[in-house]
Parts: sequence; C-alpha cells; structure tokens
Amino acid sequence: MKKIIVFMIFGLLMACGADQPAIPDSLPDRYVSLETEQGRLYRNHIQPVLDKRCIVCHGCYDAPCQANLTSAQGIDRGANKQVIYNGTRLTADPLTRLFEDAHSLREWREKNFYPLLNEDPEKDPLQGSLVYQMLKLKSNNPLDTIVEHNERLSTELFDFSLNPENICPDIDQFEEYAESHPHWGMPYGLPSLEQSELKLLEDWLQMGAPLAGLPGLDAIYLDQISIWEAFLNGSTAKRRLVARYIYEHLFLGHLYFDDLETNNNKIQAYFKIVRSRTPPGEPISIISTRRPYDDPKVDRVFYRLQRVTSSIVAKSHLPYALDNKRLQRFKALFFETPYSVKKLPEYNPELASNPFETFTDIPANIRYRFMLEHAKFTINGFIKGAVCRGQVALNVINDHFWVFFVNPDQEVLAGIDRFLNKHSKQLKIPPERESNASIISHWTEYSDLQATYLKEKSARLNELLEERNSGFNLDWVWDGDGHNLNAALTVFRHFDSATVVEGLVGQSPKTAWLIDYPILERIHYLLVAGYDVYGNVGHQFSTRLYMDFLRMESEFNFLALLPGETRTALREHWYRGAKDRVKQYVYGHAQLSVEPEIAYPDDQPAQQYLYDQLQQKLSKVLSNRYELHSDPVPEQHRRILQKLHGFQGASASILPEMGLLTVVDQHHQSRVYTILRNSAHTHITSLLFEQNNRVPDEDYVTVLPGFVGAYPDALWQVESGSLQDFVMQASRLKNEDDYDQLMNKYGIRRSHTQFWQFSDRLHEDFQLSDPVEYGSLDYNRLENR
Repeated sequence: MKKIIVFMIFGLLMACGADQPAIPDSLPDRYVSLETEQGRLYRNHIQPVLDKRCIVCHGCYDAPCQANLTSAQGIDRGANKQVIYNGTRLTADPLTRLFEDAHSLREWREKNFYPLLNEDPEKDPLQGSLVYQMLKLKSNNPLDTIVEHNERLSTELFDFSLNPENICPDIDQFEEYAESHPHWGMPYGLPSLEQSELKLLEDWLQMGAPLAGLPGLDAIYLDQISIWEAFLNGSTAKRRLVARYIYEHLFLGHLYFDDLETNNNKIQAYFKIVRSRTPPGEPISIISTRRPYDDPKVDRVFYRLQRVTSSIVAKSHLPYALDNKRLQRFKALFFETPYSVKKLPEYNPELASNPFETFTDIPANIRYRFMLEHAKFTINGFIKGAVCRGQVALNVINDHFWVFFVNPDQEVLAGIDRFLNKHSKQLKIPPERESNASIISHWTEYSDLQATYLKEKSARLNELLEERNSGFNLDWVWDGDGHNLNAALTVFRHFDSATVVEGLVGQSPKTAWLIDYPILERIHYLLVAGYDVYGNVGHQFSTRLYMDFLRMESEFNFLALLPGETRTALREHWYRGAKDRVKQYVYGHAQLSVEPEIAYPDDQPAQQYLYDQLQQKLSKVLSNRYELHSDPVPEQHRRILQKLHGFQGASASILPEMGLLTVVDQHHQSRVYTILRNSAHTHITSLLFEQNNRVPDEDYVTVLPGFVGAYPDALWQVESGSLQDFVMQASRLKNEDDYDQLMNKYGIRRSHTQFWQFSDRLHEDFQLSDPVEYGSLDYNRLENR
C-alpha cells in the first residue's frame, strides 16, 4: 500500500510539472459575418449537420473529452482531457464552463483545451483537423464491415459503459489512436454520416472552417428584454434584493417570451439571466463565479438577459416562460405586500449559501409562493440542472413517485417567518463549505443540526395542532389555487437521469413527497445553486448524504396525513433492510402526537385511499397529457398498450430503463410512446452498491404518450398492425435471448442501416409535439443489447 501511495504522489508531481503544449503567438480567427456566403454556409448547413449527428453525444458537461459541439464557440474551443464527472478527486477542479470561464480562444488554450480544427498554417486544413480525421476514420471503417444490419456490436471493439475509459487524443496523437482503435471514428459506435454530409463538412473544413453567430434579434424581442431588465435592475434595496432572489432561482433557466412564441413550432430565441458588470443598454460583461451567490466583487450587480447561442439539448433544457402575466405576478407578489429592506446582505459563503438568512427580509410566504407557482421548474433544477446527468443527486430518489406541496395559505403557517428566523442556523447546508469540503469532519455538524431542527419542527406542529384541537387533513395540501398544474408532479428516475412531469402519472407509486417551504428551498440551494460538479469528493459525498435527509423529511410530511399505525408499517416497507439508525434518523427525531382528521375506511389500504382523495381534491389541476386515456391517443393504441402499462415482475426488469416506441400507421404517420421500467429497491439509502438493494420482482412498466426522458436506452419502431405482437413479446420476456429477439424484430440498434433517418424523424416528431420542451436527445446511453 505504501508503494502504491508513493507511486500515486510521484505521478501527480510529474503531471503537475509536465510542460503544457506551447500556445502559438497567433491563433486563427474563424468568425465571419452571417451576411457572407461562408457565414450562411456555417449557420444554415454546417451547424444543422452537427445538431443532427454530433450533439446527440457531444452536447453538455458529459460530452466525451468536453468536446461540446452545440455552438460555434464550443467547436472553436476544442477538447480537454480533464474528466468532469470524477467522484474521487481530493480537490476541486478548475472551471471550464462554456461561455462563462473563458471568452477567447487563447484563454481556452491556456486552460489546456486543444483544437478540433486545424490551427497550424503549415498543415493542410484537413490533415490538421481532428474533426476530419475522426470522421475519416469512421468512413474508412464503417460499422457494416464488422457487423450485420441491426446486430449487436462486439463488446471487444466498443466500450458503452457509463464511465468508459477517457481516451482523448489530440491531432499529434491521432495516428496512434487510429492504430489502436480503428473502429472508434465518429460518430462513435453509430453509422457513418451520409456521403453528402461528409462532403459538406469536408468542404467547410477545407476552406478553414468559418464560424458565424446567430442572426440579430427583431426589435420586438429587444423591447421585451428592455422591459424585463428594467424590472430586474431597480435602484432601491428592496428591488435589488428581490432581483438577487429571482436570479439565484432562475439562473439555469432557458427563458423565452411566451407572447412572441405562441404560434411557432420552434422557439426562436432562448435567454438566460446573467450577472453583469454593465447596466442595461451596454454590452454584457459576465461576472463568472463558481456559484450564483458567490461574491461578484463589484459595487453593483446588474441582471441582464443574454441570448442562448447554443443548440438546445433535452437533458439540460429548463424552459421558463416570460410574459406580461408573469411580470405582473412578480410585481404583485414581491411588492404589494408591505415589508422593508434596510440593508443588502453580504456574499460570504456561510451567509450566501443559507437563503433563510440571506433573504430573511422577504417574507417566507412570498418566497415559497415564488418557487411553488413554477414548482415543476424548481424540482427540475435538481433533476436536470447544470450537470446534465446527476447520479449523486438521483440515486437518492425512487424510480417513480408523486410530489405534493404544503398549502401556503394554511393558517398555522402564519408564524413561519418567526420560526425560520429562530432556527435558520439549523438549516445550514453543506455548500457553505464550498467545493473542497472534507469527507467526514463536518458531517456530524449538519447531521446534528438537522436532528435538532426536526425536533423543533415536530414540537411546533404538535403545539399548533393541539391549540387548534385538530389534526392534519387535506387542507394542508396545496390545490394549485384551482388552476395551477404545478400542484401535483410525478418524477420518473432513469438511473442517473430523471424527468419531472405535471400530474399524477402512472400507477400508484410506492412513495410520495409532501414538500414544505424549508425543504423546497434547501433542495434548490443544496443541489442547484450550491452544487458544484467540479467539486471534490467531500463536497459530492456530503451533498448526497444531506439529500437523504430532505427525501426522508418529505416522505415524513406525507406520512403525517396517514393514521399512526399505517405510518409505521409504510416506513418499514419503504426502508426494508436499511439500518435502524437510518430509519430512526428522521422518524426518530420527528414525532407527531396528533392523528390526521381524515376518515379512513377499514376495507381499503390507507395509502391508496389517501392517493384517491388527493386525486379527487386536485382533479381540476391534474394534467392528463401523459395518460394513455388522453384524447390524442388512438383507441386501438390505448387498448393494446394498456396491457404493457402496469406490467410487473422479473420480466419487466429485462426491459431497459427508458425506451422510445414509434408506432407508424398505414398512412406513414407516426406516434411516439415512452416505455419506462421503474426499478424497485428495498431502500435507497446506500451511497454505493445500489444494485445490492434491487428487487426485480417488484419492477413495473409505465407507458406514456410522447417523450419523457432525454437519454433513451432503446429505440423501437412498429407498424400499427404489429403493435399487439410487440406488446405480447415485451410482456413475455424471460431472459436476454428473448430481449435479443425483440430487438431483432422491432429494435433500432446502433448498427441499423437506417439509424440516422429514424433519428431525424424521431426528433421531428418531438419538436412538432412539444416545441417548448424539445431538445436533442442524448444517445450516450443507447444499449448494445
């Protein structure tokens, strides 16, 4: 062991001392006017090819070698050998966020990004281009030379694991790479591009790979930007604090002007709220910090709307509508209730990471209402967020559960400000330690603080209920004010990714959450505003463990609506096999002495009865968009797919986590359905070895119309007349051989000769059916089965 440690230290020292490649004195400037022929070529032809063929793997933080091809800036930036998803690093890595952490080609080269395009004037533009060499390697070694149509690829030739070996050659290393991995050309593990596409890219590269920006915005967009920037940049302390609160909660959003996009099949322009050194009317000067609440180091922050210039990918897409109705709502919410802000809060980490202290001047009910009225967006923040995939956050939640919210108008919540002010120190969360937290030393502190808070919370609730001589009832659950679809949400987890949809979708789930304001706010600051994907192992470890508490507290709130004996039985079922100290952590510190005021019948399971009552209470705001009985679903499809929907048992476990089924009718019209396998666990409190807690016999299938999820594991295409046969085969799976036969007959594997044509049609269907939620799917998880 000592020798291993010495060897590792020696390796690190050698790496630190290694010379970095020299940066040329002159770097190419590829940007041309959009009005030129070259500019139009790039914008109208080159980027669309990259969008269809490349960003399905190269579109975010998890893009291989950090080669993000969704924009001209990303193409120009190039690649980097640094692995962002690294759960073992002892210190936080330098930031390499596109559009934020460097703004020139030289700055990116100084951050060890190497070119994808030729930058050597002495070299032929094609021979010096890594893009060209990767495409040529695939063209010289196409899949059809090593595998038959739609057959599985050799696992000896390709690595499709979740965290494959990080092999990132630069142009000087490419020859060795090609010799070692002749079949690893791009697109990796997928068919070659069509000859016309290859010729288009080759001609573009030959002329020096000119790049161009987006066309300018129409005046009507500029007018809307001015209106919103005026709202976000008021001069009083109150307006500045409100703007900071809005920014810290919407900074990841893809904002769009709903009034201007209503009749479009594709959103024309998305924007992000950014912190700028410059006021409205001047060019934006980004204030780049690791977290949105870090010290900006300027006297005055200005909140600006910056256009999103990259192509949209579904896995990180967080659409958020801006319109006049929302603007008026913000004004009413934040400024019609009387309160004063005498002094703006500081930005030190201990304060800024604790929103209960930072924003204490804004009444808690206002803050809760703000997050609640777009709760799907709020929850989606930690589901998608800036990390694109997030097993750290997501292996702490079940594969399928429903989410409800505590009613903000509940009378007993009138004193919430006093309670939160008194206990704000107990609500501290790990991000206050920033990105280089120790693994263990601070953990007991947060554990003890949470335990104390739970005791105080339950004592206060018991006291209030006794004063009112009442118990919990359905009035404690927010009904969306009779119109807001955010009142009830469903979360589907697909291993290290997940999806949030409106409504109570699918079968009655094993668990449900009832979220109150302190939980909702802590989820956001723990996993969105405060989470750093570049952080060290201590930061990631403590974030994961603290989220355990928030999940259990949310479940506890839901259990409070059930009879005492049912609470205990359900808790034991939800945490089968978990250690007693885990089960007792929340449930031992939070004790309710009052029974709910809900009359439970003796002849029906209490949990199912509660689900039924909640569905009835929320009936006005329950979206049926993802239900098979919704109007757009043909009766024939509904009748057949219903046989697969709800299918449960070990056979269900053979299906992939998420698959997309395209059903084509006799008129060549297609409908897409999502087929989800919800994986069952005895409990989900294990930080590692999640597979050890799996219960395949309890897995079940949910079938949904439309697109639910960004990372399909499988693609299927079925003629409508064969749908019955597909469902029959899928529901009779016994082993991998059976699944292999299903894929042979209906699957679109990586080796399918019409893969890209199918992919194009799939994306067209997605965009037409849901232009707001649309983004390019990610094919990194396509199974090789």
